[in-house]
Amino acid sequence: MRSFFILLTVIFIVSASCAQSTEDSVKAVVNTLFAGMKNADAALFRTAFSDSAIMQTISRTRDGNTVVRNESLGEFAEFVGKLKKDSADERISFETIKIDGPLAIVWTPYNFYHNGQFSHCGVNSFHLVRFSSGWKIQYLIDTRRRQGCQ
Repeated sequence: MRSFFILLTVIFIVSASCAQSTEDSVKAVVNTLFAGMKNADAALFRTAFSDSAIMQTISRTRDGNTVVRNESLGEFAEFVGKLKKDSADERISFETIKIDGPLAIVWTPYNFYHNGQFSHCGVNSFHLVRFSSGWKIQYLIDTRRRQGCQ
């Protein structure tokens, strides 16, 4: 009976460490995206995304209607490369991470600072896929607002 509990304990520890390292590898990809932005490194920024990635943002029109805008990953990466180093500082917190095999979802509330000044806040929702080359962001959608920020 004692060996049974030892075996269960070992299985639990191994499972927990594998889950943690997978979660860490997902976080690393998201952190790479923001390191690329902060360092104005378009190439680094681009490495976080799959070749067929989709980027969208949710906003409101002047009359209060919700709209979803598609953003070109290539154009956004080009924009990142033209920034001054440290001018784009998106401070995130990892609130939720869920992983099922090759699929991960990540929910990160954020505050965005441009040239050291608060600009806006919101939430990023990432979908990542684990390819043979590792985790890549397949889909990113975010909200942006100036009110209700923490």
